[in-house]
Amino acid sequence: MKEGKSFHISKHQVMQAYKCVKANKGAGGIDGVDFEIYEKDLKNNLFKLWNRMSSGSYFPKPVKGVEIPKKNGKIRLLGIPTIEDRIAQMVIKLTFEPIVEPIFYNDSYGYRPNRSAIDAVAVTRERCWKMPWMIEYDIIGLFDNIDHDKMMKAVKWHTDEKWVLLYIERVLKAPMVMPSGDVKERTFGTPQGGVISPVLVNLFLHYAIDKWMTKKNPQNPWTRYADDGTIHCRSEREAKRILEDLKTRMLECGLEIHPGKSKIVYCRSDQHDNRYENESFDFLGYTFRRRYVKSKNGNFFNTFSPAVSKEASQRFRNKIKEIRRGCKTISLESLAEIMNPVIRGWMNYFMVFGSREARKEVDYVNKTLVQWIKRKFKVTQKSNGKAWRMLARLAKSQPKLFCHWEKGIVPTIG
Repeated sequence: MKEGKSFHISKHQVMQAYKCVKANKGAGGIDGVDFEIYEKDLKNNLFKLWNRMSSGSYFPKPVKGVEIPKKNGKIRLLGIPTIEDRIAQMVIKLTFEPIVEPIFYNDSYGYRPNRSAIDAVAVTRERCWKMPWMIEYDIIGLFDNIDHDKMMKAVKWHTDEKWVLLYIERVLKAPMVMPSGDVKERTFGTPQGGVISPVLVNLFLHYAIDKWMTKKNPQNPWTRYADDGTIHCRSEREAKRILEDLKTRMLECGLEIHPGKSKIVYCRSDQHDNRYENESFDFLGYTFRRRYVKSKNGNFFNTFSPAVSKEASQRFRNKIKEIRRGCKTISLESLAEIMNPVIRGWMNYFMVFGSREARKEVDYVNKTLVQWIKRKFKVTQKSNGKAWRMLARLAKSQPKLFCHWEKGIVPTIG
């Protein structure tokens, strides 16, 4: 430790944190400083941040409240820290996350290294085959409602590093500048958009739900991805009991189960062929329900399985349409460069399960490219076949231009 410094935080830690934040990109915060501005005096900016953090004089600026439309038409409020504060939070995260990550259960998937939403979908799919009943639950305003005292109690249980405790508490209490310009003091919650927030949320729910479920209901497998979760049960009676217990548990922890997004579901299939009011649910963009499928042996049967949800499909179509409408004058190559990351990401996620349903949405890309060709080359509406033939020839001559063409989802005459 350097003389005069209260805490042992190295310049290397700050540099490493900056590189991580830079890789994640993102806009600036309330101070209006973006990466381009921050990097004009990078060495000096990082030195000043290190100096303040290591001396105990670092205080985060207010977070910038940004309203993001939700899929249900409502608004989600993100709290965006400044670039400097994101770097400081990353310094905390790189120190604190390795301490708590090993204690988290395997069935917790959200915001964790080397774990993904598709992993959670896969394990949920298998468990729905084994147990006929399940609970789908969602927590109301998780990031906004976490109790600071309970949160800090959990943090202190795992570390006595004074600077980590000090700065986590300061980050939690940093006020938010609302879109209206009003300043809102924070006595609850951790900003959704903060670097350290996902780790803190997982730690809080590790004790609030995960450990509680594992001890109280060891025979009931569960899966949690941040504030969305599933619990598998052997009977409706068991599911009702556990759901009521979960509601009570959440209230004890200062949280609340969302009544409109939480329900008991019957996983109907050939194996479990009774009827129930709820026979489907949405989880991480997939709709789970009874589907007629073909086995590897060529036999058809009914199983309870996931495929892309209608909402996810519509969002994908809207995004593709938005890109096409905003790129009327550019070349097809430039259009492909913009569309491909969207198409590739969607295919990588939604074609894992229920690929036939997902393929229909990728076919829509070809339809929207036909519309682009009509506008670009002034093809009349009556010459629809001409536009399809033009696109088909392009796909044949440049099969790697669009990533879905490369996978064989090519245009045919419409």
